[in-house]
Amino acid sequence: MIISEQKSKDELQDLLEGQQRLFIVGCAACATACKSGGEEEVFRMQEWLATLGKETTGSVIIDEACHIMRAARDLRQLRVQVEEADALLVMACGAGIQSISANTDKRVIGALNSLFLGNIRRFGQYEEKCSLCGDCILNETAGICPVTTCAKGLLNGPCGGMEEGKCEADREIDCAWHLIYERLKKQNRKGVFARTVPPKNWGKVPKPGRHKIKP
Repeated sequence: MIISEQKSKDELQDLLEGQQRLFIVGCAACATACKSGGEEEVFRMQEWLATLGKETTGSVIIDEACHIMRAARDLRQLRVQVEEADALLVMACGAGIQSISANTDKRVIGALNSLFLGNIRRFGQYEEKCSLCGDCILNETAGICPVTTCAKGLLNGPCGGMEEGKCEADREIDCAWHLIYERLKKQNRKGVFARTVPPKNWGKVPKPGRHKIKP
């Protein structure tokens, strides 16, 4: 899940300067779960825009705003309201914002900040577990990603700052490498500790990323 949060009202107000009529786009997937761009948030955004004297020409909650073709379909179905707007205010992650931008010549204003790819601890609590690095070593680290969960992203740890299983960057956080060691110990295997891991090759995931599922 892409974790996102709304930009501050002050920042949004600056972004909306000169834009009188707005069409709002929300996302029924990640942004709804994060309570940053679902139906309720779109309605509240519309109310706030009204206090600024701005008009909402319409709105839509796209099932997955990052789905380029689905976004095209939904905007096409509401093309009259879209055409009446000066700009589209998109309450979705960066991928969703770009899906909308790819389907209109009008100005697209992103209302959210994309934070990270998150795991769900429980409702309203999200944790970053994966950095999408394209070179996964989870099989050797007992399912714990050191690239993400180690504050320094160390591939050969722990560092000298670890103390009593806690990270020196934040003593409230468990050291990722201590967790890896303890879990591997319970599984009675050496895992990543049986070798020296070379520097990460970030080139394995060229930017921008593309992937097609082969038939």
